[in-house]
Amino acid sequence: MKIFWLALTLLVVIVAAAVFGPGFSAWGPEDMDWSAIQAPPSAGHWFGTDLVGRDLFVRTMYGARVSLAVALIAICVSLCIGVPWGIIAGYSGGMTDQIMMRVVDALYSLPLILIVILLVVVFGRNQYLLFAALGAFFWLDIARIVRGQTLSIRNSAFIDAAKTMGASPGRIILRHILPNVSGPVIVYATLAIPGVILAESFISFLGLGVQEPDTSWGVLVADGVQTMESSPWLIIYPAATLGITVWACNTLGDQLRDMIDKQHAIQIKEAR
Repeated sequence: MKIFWLALTLLVVIVAAAVFGPGFSAWGPEDMDWSAIQAPPSAGHWFGTDLVGRDLFVRTMYGARVSLAVALIAICVSLCIGVPWGIIAGYSGGMTDQIMMRVVDALYSLPLILIVILLVVVFGRNQYLLFAALGAFFWLDIARIVRGQTLSIRNSAFIDAAKTMGASPGRIILRHILPNVSGPVIVYATLAIPGVILAESFISFLGLGVQEPDTSWGVLVADGVQTMESSPWLIIYPAATLGITVWACNTLGDQLRDMIDKQHAIQIKEAR
């Protein structure tokens, strides 16, 4: 449990720093300090400054806002698509299940970067399209997980009892199936957040995602790579913040999964 609380504390600190941190600095994300161009960390600039004298701490925190917002919005889109898709496929079974899952398999064959490039070419550089592309990609895993959980419980005794009492399929799904698949969904969503953050960072690193004057961790890392030998702080701080966030989310997901597995084992033991 100690590692769980450590990961949760680190994640809360990063989120709080992203929300409130820039308010403790005298510099804005686009303010340029002409007297401290590409300067190392100091009392005036805690993380140093970039190539044009912008405060790296402020920009890292603003980048955290964008990267975390992309992750949360993409995960919400994934849940809104993947959970209903997986439940309907698993509960319906038969030909409906086969058709719906073949659609998922077909979409799996499309690489994420190709989808992003096509969206950029057709609609231009738009952060909201990036959110949609990531959400439209990550829902596939959620749909598979939810379908598997639904298949394992759709023939359970309590489902048969609900059918005997005249419950409609919609009521069965909302009252009985959805609560039972929510645990694995929460765990997967926690584990998927780092994947979305890394995907957004990679896309922005390639220059296809977030664009100036906005920033994200991927943009900052891409800028830092260019001067990593002469000004290592330009890549160390954004990369460290990104790495800590990814580690914390992965650890929270692993710990939540272990908790749910233990609880499930206890319920099985009590049922026997």
